[in-house]
Amino acid sequence: MNKLLPIPIKHAAMPLVLSAALLPAVVRADDAAEIADLRQSAAQMQEMMKQMQARIAELERKQSQTASMAATAAAASSSIKPKTVTRMEPNVIPPSNLAEAMRAPRLSGKRSPVTYRKTMNDRQAPVARPLDFTVDPDYRGFFAIPNTPAIIKLNAKARIDATYDNKNAGSKARFIPAKFPLAGDPSAGGGGQFNLNANGTTLMADVRAPDQPGNFRFYYQNDFFGSEERMAYRINHIYGHYFGLKIGYTTSAWENADIWPDTVDFEGPNSVIYARRAVAHYTHSYNENWNSTFGIEQPDFYVDLPSSDGSLKQTRMPDFTFNTRWENAKWGHVQASTILRDIGARRDGGEDQHVFGWGLNLGFNLNLSENDTFQFLGVYGEGVGGTGNDTSFLSSDAGYNANGSLEALPYWSLMGAYTHRWNEKYRSSLVFGHADLSPSNGMDADFFSYSNYGAVNTIWQIRDRWSLGAELLYGYKEAQSGRDSGDIFRFQVGMVYSLF
Repeated sequence: MNKLLPIPIKHAAMPLVLSAALLPAVVRADDAAEIADLRQSAAQMQEMMKQMQARIAELERKQSQTASMAATAAAASSSIKPKTVTRMEPNVIPPSNLAEAMRAPRLSGKRSPVTYRKTMNDRQAPVARPLDFTVDPDYRGFFAIPNTPAIIKLNAKARIDATYDNKNAGSKARFIPAKFPLAGDPSAGGGGQFNLNANGTTLMADVRAPDQPGNFRFYYQNDFFGSEERMAYRINHIYGHYFGLKIGYTTSAWENADIWPDTVDFEGPNSVIYARRAVAHYTHSYNENWNSTFGIEQPDFYVDLPSSDGSLKQTRMPDFTFNTRWENAKWGHVQASTILRDIGARRDGGEDQHVFGWGLNLGFNLNLSENDTFQFLGVYGEGVGGTGNDTSFLSSDAGYNANGSLEALPYWSLMGAYTHRWNEKYRSSLVFGHADLSPSNGMDADFFSYSNYGAVNTIWQIRDRWSLGAELLYGYKEAQSGRDSGDIFRFQVGMVYSLF
């Protein structure tokens, strides 16, 4: 084992003395390096601070510009009248906001001067009105169509009618004097007959764009009177209306839909004009009270022809129709209408024959008081019986005389109706109608000569869109031979409920 040699004290202290002498020099060298590092770090931090300050300044400038633009937009939007129906760009409606977007818009239209009587069968609502008028300025039941300026109403009017006839009336679902069997016919007479039907149920769709110019409207409606024996689809209206131009299938300009009385009977009086056909109409408004409608229409005429295959109707031109109306919110309205037509036929392979048809009618609704109204219609013409509500079920426009010549058949009718509103819940109507046709001497002796119609009713408006009516109807028909149907009575109870 090696032994440690002792070191003299003076030699052992020597390294300590050298360390003490060299320490300041080492410390001075380290400080210089650290100072240099600190100076470099400070320079870098100063550069970073400059960059951060520049970035902050840029962000503050952009924020100021954004705030200024928002303030300008808010000021501009506050000075612009908001649209009643908001047009939204595609794909901007989140699913959570879809119900809000389709909520009924808050619109207020311009009420038509025509008195909207809200009758049980409501023939007025489907009519296109001039200028920017509507009979329903509150647009009840309409909702917005997303991403368009349009609104739409889808409505269903459920109906049930129970009837009891004192004898066979020729039709179970409708009251049509022209179809009454004559005394002596096998089907005439008999005991009382009951019927229950829902054929008067209607479906409709109404599309409008109230905040756009032109009073745009697309309207559709159908009922289920396409068959006498069962419920079968029948179209009533399908048309478009824009800037006074109306095209489609709807009411003729020869008809006055605003004078139909308030009957429980869906068919209505025998003497009114009922003409639904393909039309092209233009309405010109002279002012808010006066307007005229010019139309070309489907020549839907009826000729008494033999049943042989060689008998054909011949059509050379459309029906030309024209009416002028005066409308006043206080007094009511007056409409004068005319129709001009060419009626042609070929019988049993013979030569074509054509006759001229024409007609005039005057109809009005008079507001006697706040609770009383009176409707009147007078019609006269030749070759227009096919547009009468009763005689439209017959070949009543033209027929052949004993010499084989085609003749336009003379026709005239009168209708009067009075309605009194007892209060907000109850109203009653009294209606009378007469329709008269002069057949040619070559036609069947038992062909229609004239019919009478009467109705008296009381209607209970249970709710705003729910009504119940009871009505007593009277009808009578007489033929050219003098044979008649006798007096036929019908008691009818009808109920209607509309969604809107």
